Amino acid sequence: MTVRLNLCLLLVLPRLILSDPGHPNQVVLLDTTAVLGELGWKTFPVNGWDAITEMDEQNRPIHTFQVCHVMEPNQNNWLRSNWMPRQAAQKIYVELRFTLRDCNSIPWVLGTCKETFNLLYLETDEPQSPTARFHAADYAKIDTIAADESFTQTDLGDRVLRLNTEVREVGPIARKGFYLAFQDVGACIALVSVRVYYKKCPSTLRNLAAFPDTVPRVDSSSLVEVRGACVEHAEERDTPKLYCGADGDWLVPLGRCVCSVGYEETDGLCLACRPGFYKAFAGNIKCSKCPPHSYSHSGGSPLCPCDIGYYRAGKDPPTMACTRPPSPPRNVMFNINETTLFLEWLPPSDAGGRKDVAYNVLCQRCTGAGQDCEPCDRDVRFIPHPLGLTGTSVAIQDFVAHTNYTFLIEALNGVSGMGGISRPLANITVSTEQAGPLLVGAVRKDWATQNSIALSWQEVEQPPSPILDYDIKYYEKEQEQLSYSSTRTKSPTAIVSGLKPSTIYVFHVRARTMTGVSSYSPKYEFSTGDENSEEASDQGQVLVIVLAAVGGFSLLVILTLFLLITGRCQWWIKAKMKSEEKRRAHFQNGHVPFPGIKTYVDPDTYEDPSQAVREFTKEIDPSRIRIERVIGAGEFGEVCSGWLCTPGKKELSVAIKTLKGGYTERQRRDFLREASIMGQFDNPNIIRLEGVVTKSRPVMIVVEYMENGSLDSFLRKHDGHFTMIQLVGMLRGIASGMMYLSDIGFVHRDLAARNILVDEGLVCKVSDFGMSRVLEDDPDAAYTTTGGKIPIRWTAPEAITYRKFSSASDVWSYGIVMWEVMSYGERPYWEMSNQDVILSIEEGYRLPAPVGCPVALHQLMLLCWQKDRGRRPRFGDVVSFMDKLIRNPSCLLTLVDDVHGFPESPEDMPDYPLFISVGDWLDSIKMSQYKNNFIAAGYTTLDSVSTMSIDDIRRIGVSLIGHQRRIVSSIQSLKLQFLQVQQNSFHMNGHFCEKMEM
Repeated sequence: MTVRLNLCLLLVLPRLILSDPGHPNQVVLLDTTAVLGELGWKTFPVNGWDAITEMDEQNRPIHTFQVCHVMEPNQNNWLRSNWMPRQAAQKIYVELRFTLRDCNSIPWVLGTCKETFNLLYLETDEPQSPTARFHAADYAKIDTIAADESFTQTDLGDRVLRLNTEVREVGPIARKGFYLAFQDVGACIALVSVRVYYKKCPSTLRNLAAFPDTVPRVDSSSLVEVRGACVEHAEERDTPKLYCGADGDWLVPLGRCVCSVGYEETDGLCLACRPGFYKAFAGNIKCSKCPPHSYSHSGGSPLCPCDIGYYRAGKDPPTMACTRPPSPPRNVMFNINETTLFLEWLPPSDAGGRKDVAYNVLCQRCTGAGQDCEPCDRDVRFIPHPLGLTGTSVAIQDFVAHTNYTFLIEALNGVSGMGGISRPLANITVSTEQAGPLLVGAVRKDWATQNSIALSWQEVEQPPSPILDYDIKYYEKEQEQLSYSSTRTKSPTAIVSGLKPSTIYVFHVRARTMTGVSSYSPKYEFSTGDENSEEASDQGQVLVIVLAAVGGFSLLVILTLFLLITGRCQWWIKAKMKSEEKRRAHFQNGHVPFPGIKTYVDPDTYEDPSQAVREFTKEIDPSRIRIERVIGAGEFGEVCSGWLCTPGKKELSVAIKTLKGGYTERQRRDFLREASIMGQFDNPNIIRLEGVVTKSRPVMIVVEYMENGSLDSFLRKHDGHFTMIQLVGMLRGIASGMMYLSDIGFVHRDLAARNILVDEGLVCKVSDFGMSRVLEDDPDAAYTTTGGKIPIRWTAPEAITYRKFSSASDVWSYGIVMWEVMSYGERPYWEMSNQDVILSIEEGYRLPAPVGCPVALHQLMLLCWQKDRGRRPRFGDVVSFMDKLIRNPSCLLTLVDDVHGFPESPEDMPDYPLFISVGDWLDSIKMSQYKNNFIAAGYTTLDSVSTMSIDDIRRIGVSLIGHQRRIVSSIQSLKLQFLQVQQNSFHMNGHFCEKMEM
């Protein structure tokens, strides 16, 4: 007799709720609890599985299937679902909810009772015909399903339902659709619900980029890289990317979009700026209110136009208020002595809202009453110059006595001349009746050779006071107004020598009396190379013979000294070579080449890179790290801020670099390589490594946290907020950190303001050692790379062309960093392409001084940018120089804007040493014991020292011949440097900073 157990009691329960809250990362293909009508599933044989529909507590139908033929042997009951299209799925998930009865609780059961059933599937491209025969062999088995909890007869009496949930994966699915099948081989089962779905990463917005629905790959260890599309009115900064994980979760966000000009970020979208506001640059910053005297009537304004009567100059940033031209200068006054006219005035009462007010002085000469005035002769000389004055005074020389002059003084600023507005003028008429008399008659040429001209002139018969001497000013006619020379004589004759052959020279002569100097005579033009005088020619021949004799005797003396010195040099060279061989042997035996200085070890020299990580870093327990928020994205993953908890110590604020999931072993090795580099550094101006996490995931590098972030963005955010001493202090900190790296034999290769971090105390620290390499023992050695990207705008020419990096190339990069700091984070070379930058540098172009940059700092920049890397200063020199500037801030008062003729190329500069006082100079030549001698004798500046002779050196107390020679040799170098500075018109207040206190 067949006995069939009734399982209907299992479904009549007072609190059966099977609803699912839903998952945004799942796409459901089938959910039997949501089907309102019949399911229409097939059973084989027909009397195997029973379909039962019940109502749950909310009166919703619940489609269940049950089978319990445990009293009959050899059961093989099949239940098959309808055909389901797979849609975009590559892998599907089947979630089963079912109950199963314990075989031991069933009375009179035979030995065929089971407590499991089989789950199978069949892939097809289209549904099978309803009349098609069922073939069990066509189905592939997914798994054997067993219950975690089974019920008994007691449970039936107590109406207790033990519901099991099992999930199985199926895939990859290649056909268009599939069937699910359930095989019973002799169990007592109630299949309560079946849910079939596949996973996806749902569409999302991250960093102003939209990412579409994405289906993960079948391989659970492989991530799908998805590129996002910027939202409307946004543009890419770095390519926005997300990685879709196997569980349908988005991982490792990289890159970002920023709102375009005129739009700001609001709730993940870019919305137009309101009227009255603007945004001039693309970025995730808020719109700003229009500056004073400007407006914007419509939304989405990139800038605010100026009000009527107000203007912006071409170089004014959009953030600057609109301004207007200044009013005229006030209270023009003059004072005249015998040779110089002084003009002074007060600044305009209204500067137009700008600080770049300058003045032009225009001169007109009026020869008599009722006559029109005409522009002044070019002989009239203005000191310092007539145009572009930043001060409110000017001195005028070489004017004509007993003449009326009218001087027009105009004030102008950056917006003068805009809008057709005429420039405001102030004028004053000056009579030169008070000027000194002309004490020199007509000047004539007595004779001339190829290199000399003899002059004479006639004195006035009765000068107002005795004539002391005469001053002769002369210059090449072709070089008029550029430079001139002068000489003095006590008699009304002079021989001017050292001239160029066959060249026209212009001469002026004036007399000096007890009351001052007279005005210059009119200009006279004479040419060299005139052979009218045989006597002059004979005198020239005699002069040549005398010079040849003196030269021969000097050559004999030099040869004698050379032979004596050569013998000593050969002995010194042999001793030096012997010392060098001893030093190399000492180094090869494992000794440190520089006692007291730790030498850097390149992690790439280890066969096993993980050994370098273990040797130079400290492993941190991840439980001690508390991550708070993501602050950026690095090359290998996210950068977060958080806290490091150390027992017995205060929590430390740290930055955590994480390695993104799905990395390769090479990526892991490159990621940890920077940590094994940083772990070797110990300097207050180098970013400090706290430790690493390598024994768990994610892999992390933990460093000290720098509150103000990268230096370039920090400076742009605080444009114009710091004093010059604060900026110099920042540069000094960077140079100190680089000096430490150079001393241990390390080349950074990517020194830039973006790789300098700033803490809350404005201390700058060097970071980002991803491109760094080791410097060999030879201090002139350079690392040669075979590939990789090079930051063109920060890199020295030899590193770009030949890929040779050294501490000298880091010095070049430091000069660019100086420029970035002084320009408050402006982009080097602006919008020039990389190719244009390379060509311009090769042709000798160098970055000009930023606005408001002191001469001292721009000269140091030019020294760092010398093409010959051997002429660039070392970082130790730079640190010493910065210390002197900090101790003597008056050296920072002279700005490049106030100096005319400053060389724009380092090739035009002398090889100027980085010392700025007499004491520094004596220290550099190891003669510091004579500092008091020089000061007591009145030689307190390098200008005065450059005029000293050997007799002066003996007179101040330097008695040793060797010391005399060393000092004289150094003074000769100073003379050459000052001469080259003069030729380049490099006129500063006190020659750089020579007047500093020692």
